[in-house]
Amino acid sequence: MTDARDTRRLKRSKTTALLLMGTAPLLFSACQRDAPVQVQEGLYTSVESCAQAIGDTATCRIAFEQAKLQAADTAPQYSSRAECETEFPAEECVEQKTSAGHSFVGPLMAGFFLSQMMNNRAGAAAAQRTAQATPAFRDNRQGWLRPSGAPGAGRAGMAPVSMTPDRAVTANRGGFGRSATGRSTGG
Repeated sequence: MTDARDTRRLKRSKTTALLLMGTAPLLFSACQRDAPVQVQEGLYTSVESCAQAIGDTATCRIAFEQAKLQAADTAPQYSSRAECETEFPAEECVEQKTSAGHSFVGPLMAGFFLSQMMNNRAGAAAAQRTAQATPAFRDNRQGWLRPSGAPGAGRAGMAPVSMTPDRAVTANRGGFGRSATGRSTGG
């Protein structure tokens, strides 16, 4: 009878050991630092300049189309062409319609911002899925603006950007208290 109990105890301890060994990698990986996530962002004036900077024409073409679809809905809105021309180049101030059908005068999209989450494990296909684009507008002071909230009268819904056009910038975002750092990756 002691042999049967010993056999059951031995089987139970082997099963427990196997279960613990199977979950150990999960437990150890939970304690490790998160791998830094890289965010690549750029301001591009054309699909071609974007493709040259990041090496992916398809992603740039998709980003341009996404930004173009958002442009009228996020552009600074003015009631007259003269008001628009005080802040934006005259040739850029045109009558437009939002996706809801509201007419206004505003600047045309002069470029687009492309942000991509780069994950070493996920590869290039994931970078395309996590790419986000927004339109870029150029003002009379040769500065760049991006939508920062709800569109409003004039520049109210815009944020100035001090980014160099046609150049990708990568920022590392790490876990567990790491701070973000930026570095230039293009010329």
